[in-house]
Amino acid sequence: MIELIVIDVDGTLTDGKIYYSNEGDEIKAFNIKDGLMIKSWNTLGKKSAIITGRTSKIVERRAKELDITYVKQGVRNKAEVLKEIINELGIDFCNVAVIGDDMNDLSMMRLVSKTFAPADASAFVYDYVEYPLTKKGGEGAVAEMIEILLKEENLFNKFIALW
Repeated sequence: MIELIVIDVDGTLTDGKIYYSNEGDEIKAFNIKDGLMIKSWNTLGKKSAIITGRTSKIVERRAKELDITYVKQGVRNKAEVLKEIINELGIDFCNVAVIGDDMNDLSMMRLVSKTFAPADASAFVYDYVEYPLTKKGGEGAVAEMIEILLKEENLFNKFIALW
């Protein structure tokens, strides 16, 4: 049973674009459907984590809104951070699902039982992905992943009951 979902940000939770204002502010767009599904996943008693290579106040804010359990930013070795989280939770790698879109996500994908990638992920990633998704990063890919997990884990009726 999957207890933890691990989400990359740029290209997965977002469309991978980063906008800068003249004042130096960073702007990212998040999909509301992804947010609803992450929040629902957490409400069902599951855990979620963001592990990303960049650091952004916007990501911290979005994670707080969605009650994401772990937020790890500025990470160079995503596998090591994932191992720390798994150890802290006292779960096994077979209880973890990862969604990512690029080469720096492969180290996590090689460790876990369920792997997902948005429709516009780097072609190299698909060799390591069990579930290539139909939605692009920032366009509902995370929501699609969670819907698949809810159905496979027989949690879809509990999810529907939340509403």
